[in-house]
Amino acid sequence: MGMLAGLLAVLPLGAVDDFTSAPVTAKEDKTEIVLSNGIVTARVDKQHGELVSLKYHGQELLGRGGAYWSFAGQGNTSAQGETFLRIIPAANGGARAEVVSWFSAAAKDPSRNLAMEYRYALGRGESGVYATAVFHHEPGDAPFGVGEGRYVLKLNPLVFDYLTVDANRRRVMPTGYDWDHGTPLNLKEARRMTTGVHKGEVEHKYDYAAVLAETPAYGWSSTEKHVGLWLVNPSMEYLGGGPTKAELTGHLDVNPGGLPTLLNMWLGSHYGGTVLSVASDETWTKVVGPFYIYCNSAPTHEAMWQDALKQAAQQTAAWPYAWEMDTNYPPAALRGAVSGRLVLHDPVVPDSKMSNVWVGVSAPDYAAPHSSRNGMPSLVDWQRDAKFYQFWTRADGQGRFSIPDVRAGSYTLHAIADGVLGEFTLANVSVVPGQTLALGNLPWRPVRYGRPIWEIGVPDRTAREFCHGDHYWQWGLYFDYPKEFPNDVNFVIGQSNWRRDWNYVQPPRIENPAVPAVGEDDEQREDATALLARTGGGKVQSAQWTIRFQMPGETQGRATLRLAFCGTQQGCNVEVIVNGKSVGETGPLPATSAMQRDGIRAYWIEKAIAFDAKLLKPGDNDIQLLSHSHSWSQGVMYDYLRLELEDAAGR
Repeated sequence: MGMLAGLLAVLPLGAVDDFTSAPVTAKEDKTEIVLSNGIVTARVDKQHGELVSLKYHGQELLGRGGAYWSFAGQGNTSAQGETFLRIIPAANGGARAEVVSWFSAAAKDPSRNLAMEYRYALGRGESGVYATAVFHHEPGDAPFGVGEGRYVLKLNPLVFDYLTVDANRRRVMPTGYDWDHGTPLNLKEARRMTTGVHKGEVEHKYDYAAVLAETPAYGWSSTEKHVGLWLVNPSMEYLGGGPTKAELTGHLDVNPGGLPTLLNMWLGSHYGGTVLSVASDETWTKVVGPFYIYCNSAPTHEAMWQDALKQAAQQTAAWPYAWEMDTNYPPAALRGAVSGRLVLHDPVVPDSKMSNVWVGVSAPDYAAPHSSRNGMPSLVDWQRDAKFYQFWTRADGQGRFSIPDVRAGSYTLHAIADGVLGEFTLANVSVVPGQTLALGNLPWRPVRYGRPIWEIGVPDRTAREFCHGDHYWQWGLYFDYPKEFPNDVNFVIGQSNWRRDWNYVQPPRIENPAVPAVGEDDEQREDATALLARTGGGKVQSAQWTIRFQMPGETQGRATLRLAFCGTQQGCNVEVIVNGKSVGETGPLPATSAMQRDGIRAYWIEKAIAFDAKLLKPGDNDIQLLSHSHSWSQGVMYDYLRLELEDAAGR
């Protein structure tokens, strides 16, 4: 009870200046606490710490199941808990209320060996509720590990019909009836609609996945009621996987009824996944949030989304929130900053440019139980870490950056940029409360194995520049590959266009003589292909891609083919063949399920295959990439490819 007593001792906020809005009130009975401010009303279930009702100007926004914190495959709360007002509105002039549901660790239950706090806060004049979770692991607690942690909102299907993720993905959605009557396809999350406005189309929840760092506000809105409900993450610090991590956002629930669903995936198993593993007796605390569940109203879906984006910018500017008083959530005055300037120095290609530069600090790479499974590296890096905090910002056009509001501690600094293969790192970056660590100019010398002979794509950790990379969220593009590339990819350096001639994924060629012949119903043929592939009835053939290029004369020394992957699957292994001779393989590549989840980016990794440059000859040369496949799902996505040549003198 020591920690609980500390929470109770937190001083309430003082009154705010704006008394034009109704004050916040809190009413409590045996089963729930109700917060209201005249705009929104939130009911919190005391037994489970769940948001069972959220009304906006009297309109119920939540559906069956409400809103709740969830660990996939693990228990969420123990039986030992209590719910109380942490910030009491009667003590601060009605400025703010915050409810806390506290659950102790269950020592005899390994799935519930974290102490957890679930918090909901409401302020005067605010059009939404803040949600926070605090997870505690203390000496004496058993190990804890889980692959997925999220906040889930099940919305009112009688209200919400329109989902907005970003500018390219916003539309009226199928109904729950449409989902229930759809035809199952190759994944349990994919069905072809047989009714409704999207009859004949495939609904797949991964079509709405997004990079959270690039998605400041996403949510559902109502065509009839003209109301919206949005998730806003004001900070990236508590989100696992850094600025390149793609995760689920919103979709139809895959369970019967197909409820409109919103997710805040701070710990996600998709696209390579993030890791949370806490050792026995380890002291560990993490605050997830506060993030904002924002309610609004406007005549159109576009207007509601634009308003939500403005709200997201305001919330980010207010981070860290002054009202959230907790020793585990340091205020701005007790945080530090890191500044500097990245200067690109590439002596091999002096005119190299970089853009879209992300700079961040994260925990140093570390080992975790089972972190090397499924082809993953043995150490957890920033792409997979969800145990600790990360802080990222974009540098300006001259490489200057300033990372604000960093929690005190020791970090590794990382930088990635479009146009540069690899990343910059700087270890032992120490952040002190109230101070800015000025690092000055940081020379970035990218790894080179020699002078470049050719390149395919842009090093940006995605496959977006390739064929279909601009509409990757369509289910089943990989089934079209044999029709679009009947002879596999044959790419001629200097002639081919990678936007047209290099597919976004190198999938296996799925063969099945039982599929209806060409000329029969297209939908029936595709459904049969998918179902047979899912059940193991489909045969696959490994795809072999060819890159043809010219060499002006004899070569010597060492050549290196650099393959940057932004999506692979368990068991994937690419063999490199130079002018008919095998020169090496990548070995097992990480399992990210990027292809079947309709992605163009996942866990990024580079493999360098070196070979004797004498294998290259004057005139035409072929390098072939043979992706060994044993399953329909073993698709390989390339971010970027480059052939480099080091001559005999090592230049």
